[in-house]
Amino acid sequence: MSFPRLRQTAIALAASMMMVGLSACGGGSDDPAPTAPVVAASVPDASMHFNRVATFAVCAQVGASCESATPVNAEIVAASSDGMTLIYTSGLSRQIGFVDITDPAAPVGLGALTLDGEPTSVAVVGAHALVAVNTSASFTAPTGKLVVVDIATRTKVAELDLGGQPDSVAVSKDGRYAAIAIENERDESVNGGAIPQLPAGRLAIIDLVGAPAAWTRRDVALTGLAALYGTDPEPEYVSINEDNIAVVTLQENNHLALVDLATGKVSGHFSAGSVTLTDVDLTDERPNLVQFNQTQADRLREPDGVTWVSKTRFATANEGDLNGGSRGFTVFNTDGSVAFDVGMDLEYRLARIGHTNDRRNDAKGNEPENVAFGRFGSTDYLFVASERSSVVAVYDMSQPTAPVYKQALPGALSPEGLVTIPSRGLMVSASEVDDRGLPARAALNIYAYQKAAPAYPTIQSADRADGKPIPWSALSGMVAAPSGSTVYAVDDSFFRANRIFTVDVGVTPAVIRSELRITDASDVLKTFGATLPAARDNQAFDQTDVAAMINADKTVNLDPEGISLASAGGFWIASEGAGSKTAYETGRNITSANLLLRVSAAGVIQEVVALPDAVNALQARYGFEGVAESNGKLVVAMQRAWLGETMPRIAVYDLTAKTWQFHLYPLDPATSPNGGWVGLSEITALGNNRFLVVERDNQNGPDARIKRLYRIDLSGATDGGTLSKTLVRDLMPDLRATRGPVLEKIEGLAVLASGEVLFVTDNDGVNDSSGETQLVRLGRILN
Repeated sequence: MSFPRLRQTAIALAASMMMVGLSACGGGSDDPAPTAPVVAASVPDASMHFNRVATFAVCAQVGASCESATPVNAEIVAASSDGMTLIYTSGLSRQIGFVDITDPAAPVGLGALTLDGEPTSVAVVGAHALVAVNTSASFTAPTGKLVVVDIATRTKVAELDLGGQPDSVAVSKDGRYAAIAIENERDESVNGGAIPQLPAGRLAIIDLVGAPAAWTRRDVALTGLAALYGTDPEPEYVSINEDNIAVVTLQENNHLALVDLATGKVSGHFSAGSVTLTDVDLTDERPNLVQFNQTQADRLREPDGVTWVSKTRFATANEGDLNGGSRGFTVFNTDGSVAFDVGMDLEYRLARIGHTNDRRNDAKGNEPENVAFGRFGSTDYLFVASERSSVVAVYDMSQPTAPVYKQALPGALSPEGLVTIPSRGLMVSASEVDDRGLPARAALNIYAYQKAAPAYPTIQSADRADGKPIPWSALSGMVAAPSGSTVYAVDDSFFRANRIFTVDVGVTPAVIRSELRITDASDVLKTFGATLPAARDNQAFDQTDVAAMINADKTVNLDPEGISLASAGGFWIASEGAGSKTAYETGRNITSANLLLRVSAAGVIQEVVALPDAVNALQARYGFEGVAESNGKLVVAMQRAWLGETMPRIAVYDLTAKTWQFHLYPLDPATSPNGGWVGLSEITALGNNRFLVVERDNQNGPDARIKRLYRIDLSGATDGGTLSKTLVRDLMPDLRATRGPVLEKIEGLAVLASGEVLFVTDNDGVNDSSGETQLVRLGRILN
């Protein structure tokens, strides 16, 4: 199904918000409206940006602190006519929910209304919400209805049979018509999801004349239009312009239809066409990394979401489905000609800010799912929701045939529905994924149009030599250079070909200036592997495991979780082992050990250090998480307790004596209502045997409780003894200050020569993650 952006009528200006003026209803400067008021041309405003002001976790409608694991999500969102109430669909719970945004920075849940089917879309006309509800018993016997809800009382006032399974619903600006895409979607388990699969879909027109009980339905056939699967149009999304012309996407058919709502006639239709993608990454089988050097010829656009941007042009989100997906958006003229296609620009923009979803590159990349349009102040904007990269990209539409990228807005996982509220300077996206086990909670993300710099991204990349951005994600350990504003960071195991990044934090946002691949070019890791047993043993690290860590091009497949400057030159990397002893955890065979590796300034491994055999015999999968060289020793934070132990270790390796000592670290107890665990995730040297450590739970969003910075002192610490710790800072307020979900993984920590403390979050390679990375500057917080 598609998840549409639903247009709203512009209404009264909200004095509580910084606002920059209203446009007349309509689109850009090219609108031919000789009898209507003249719409001023759109003008770019470089001083204005959208920033997130709140995130409303919809699980708060079930329990104020989201203690319940009852699945409830937000797929499509609409706004009341006064812009003060949001109405969203929750297919997981068969409800529509209501949220008061009188104060957009402090949304308040108003509860939910349970329906007798799955709500697929919602739009607003006057005092009513129009909810499309799928009541189908099967794919071959689709049914559905339109439920009319009084927004103020949150009660049903009428129902209208739709005669099929609905998807998108839109309301005309004059309130005269509603248009509903009756998809009658295919069963993806039948014949590989191929179509045709009848009954055919169509467009339903609802004449909104009189009271809701008196509304009537007209049907418009959409069969026989497309060349691909003309008997099975499967309409996905609908949008209506000021002349009451509806544009309908027939996604699987790669087709678009225009319907005159007054007459109920198809006034035009045409193929969405194809595009040849060049300099694209089409491989998600690592250790390929992301290389923008491939070509995909004649890729069908297969649009999903669509929105009018003027009376004569509309934009489509080219998500793709059966045979396509062009990874961007297109602006079409009503005669079917292409006014603009974004090409690879969106993919590159997302790679620059760490939101490339490499596991989707062989399919449809970032998968733009939906689009929305609005004039804020004197500027027209197009909003593009990327389902797989979990951002909303904003493009300035002042030149309607040459949109210009402006910024990207972070949110919760998988944004679907979008709604603009220009009268209040607001845009809202609905993120649909709700899975407490990931962890990820569905949310409404609220953004305000402000005279301010964009708050996101906090880190972005420069270009490679080929002019394409350095694609990055999954940042883990960090360490500061001895002077200046440079830090070095590593990515973890996600790409299976590890890199060291040079990051300039002297600018905002910080910039990844270069990437350095770690390699075994001198065969040091290979030689180390030769000292291990040859035969594979699921309970021991062996030669076969080491061989799997070295790629064909001699890049390495480690799990770097920590990085430190090496006094001998280059860096020390702490690589976390994978797998556990059976006595600790079954079903996770040991495939790598916890290792310290010294690499040269050129990234070549020079030395490998392993734990003593007796310690390795206790291995659990929560091992090395950070490393710091100080006073001739390597000090390593191990994340959690190993087999038979109750506390994790701080491991100390003497570089001269080549001996180990171990100290026990007392973790705070887990306090999240979702349970989970608490562990260490980074360590940074402060000098004089003192270190900062990050202690965190494995929870995010409303379930997060422990994100803390502690100081430990190893002076006089005895082998096997328990350390004491001093709280330096509770990091939860810093994470909440982003106005987004509290992010789980604080993985990198650095102290600059100036004394400024920074930390960075790991976005898990945008795999079952929103992809949001926050580089947080704490200032000079150390005494």
